[in-house]
Amino acid sequence: MLLTFLGTSSGTPTRQRNVTSIALQLPQRASLWLFDCGEGTQHQILRSPLRLSQLEKIFFTHLHGDHLFGLVGLLASRALARAANTPVTLYGPPGLEPYLQATLRYSHTHLSYPVYVQHLEPGLVCRDGEFTVRCLPLVHRIPAFGFSVVEQEQPGHFDAEQAKAMGIPFGPLYGRLKAGEVVTLPDGRVIEGAKLVGPDRPGRKLTYCSDTVFTPNSIALATDADVLIHESTYTSEDAALAERGMHSTAAIAARVAREARVQQLILTHFSPRYQSGATMLDEARAIFPHVLMAEDFLRHEIQARTPETAVAAGH
Repeated sequence: MLLTFLGTSSGTPTRQRNVTSIALQLPQRASLWLFDCGEGTQHQILRSPLRLSQLEKIFFTHLHGDHLFGLVGLLASRALARAANTPVTLYGPPGLEPYLQATLRYSHTHLSYPVYVQHLEPGLVCRDGEFTVRCLPLVHRIPAFGFSVVEQEQPGHFDAEQAKAMGIPFGPLYGRLKAGEVVTLPDGRVIEGAKLVGPDRPGRKLTYCSDTVFTPNSIALATDADVLIHESTYTSEDAALAERGMHSTAAIAARVAREARVQQLILTHFSPRYQSGATMLDEARAIFPHVLMAEDFLRHEIQARTPETAVAAGH
């Protein structure tokens, strides 16, 4: 699971930061998911190693323009990309489909592949054999949702050296033993595959919360996450502005991370009013130590968990 931050500014772009979009690559299946799609997202993708033809899903937290205005241009460009004829599914609050249809109609844009729209309701968003995505409402000026992406448990490590020491011939038997099967060898011995396989490895968890004030739903979504991406529009010095716009400060993001027992907090969605992020970073680290400030094109890999690290993290 590899994150690429394509835009980290709130409201408007700056010379250093585009407006909001985050890419999640799933290299094991050559898939690309986006979370929000602000204006200029397709330009950011062109400047990155990402491939638009691999795009499968886009999740929208809410329908403010700085999270949405890049959608139709990106879909139109994907229609022109080589081999980009697979469907794209959009997930977002009610109003997403009418917006999309009106924009396509009035711009006379015709897509060469299906686009499906699923309006969000609290709870399960989608599930396949590898990942489960859930959402809960956040608290913003318009309907907004946070997301968690949870990977399925992974099979434990197969001890090939132990199998070799036991005289088990290399070949298809190893695959059956790794799957936990009971296997009878040519010499008559019966081997239990489960005894050669370690404990299942817990799946990874990513949570994304933007835009919102403090809400218990953010903690519920983020509990024991490997990575929490949380909006941090203002510093506490500008808490009145945060309250008025129904945004978070760095301190609020850090509080969510601490109470949710996450491994890593990544701040994003910064007001253009700040030239430096030093104050914001210090503010967050005073509450929760494991903090990064996102920059455009920051890439962050969510490492696979082991049973030992999962126990240490409270899983």
